[in-house]
Amino acid sequence: MLFDDMRHGAAATCPPTVPTAAPARGRGGAALRALLATLALLAAAAADAGSAAILVYHRFGEVVADSMTTRTATFAAQLVRLRAEGYAIVPLATVVDGLAGRAPLPEKAVAITVDDGHRTVYTELLPIIRRERLPVTLFIYPSAIANAAYALTWEQLAEIVVSGLVDVQSHTWWHPDFRVERRRLAPDAYRQFVREQLEKPRRTLRSRLGTEAAMLAWPFGIHDAELETAAAEAGYRAAFALGERHASDRDPPLALPRYLIVDGLGVAGLLRLLRDGARRAPEAPR
Repeated sequence: MLFDDMRHGAAATCPPTVPTAAPARGRGGAALRALLATLALLAAAAADAGSAAILVYHRFGEVVADSMTTRTATFAAQLVRLRAEGYAIVPLATVVDGLAGRAPLPEKAVAITVDDGHRTVYTELLPIIRRERLPVTLFIYPSAIANAAYALTWEQLAEIVVSGLVDVQSHTWWHPDFRVERRRLAPDAYRQFVREQLEKPRRTLRSRLGTEAAMLAWPFGIHDAELETAAAEAGYRAAFALGERHASDRDPPLALPRYLIVDGLGVAGLLRLLRDGARRAPEAPR
């Protein structure tokens, strides 16, 4: 949301012979400062109303097993501090609807997403979800489910969904690097490949979980105008990339930025990331 610059006319003056002139100016200056502070707060609140922080995690555990693992204790501490700092943890769908103007968006809204469908979502994260009544969106690539050793099973996913706090969305069919595939394939073959990567997970999630997946996380955060068009044609209404800033109502709905969260951020680092990201302007529309 854009705000016009405030322009002030000539300042009122008092005749120098009036002994109360200096105190009047003091009172007027204090009033002006109070007014400007109020306007700044209103402007900040209005800006917040059109933006939200979307966090993306990957795996959880007692120790940092790899660069994408966040310690479960770190995650739990981050939740406590976010709430203490006044952040409202809301479902991702609430953020999408709020940015699109379809519903109110809470001040300091934060949505939590988890990519890839790692088994630690069931063993480590689900107990926290249940205890904290925490809304979470999982982005999975169905080709790995019940097939890869690191992945969730369909039975585990079904149990997670039954909690009523988790929705499961698409991370394409097998998490390709679209830049590599574009170089590898002929144009027509590439377009067909993209369609399959986008449409097949929607069909699978519908048949396996009864989920109507209308949101997509771009693998590796890679997207372009052609991919966004293909996503819209495949039935997605929102898609998510990566970027160290808040998602804004000025962002394209099929290229909303998310903060990549790793264990090294800790609690204080996460808060700094969100404060800095809230001040960053969206990229210019393509």
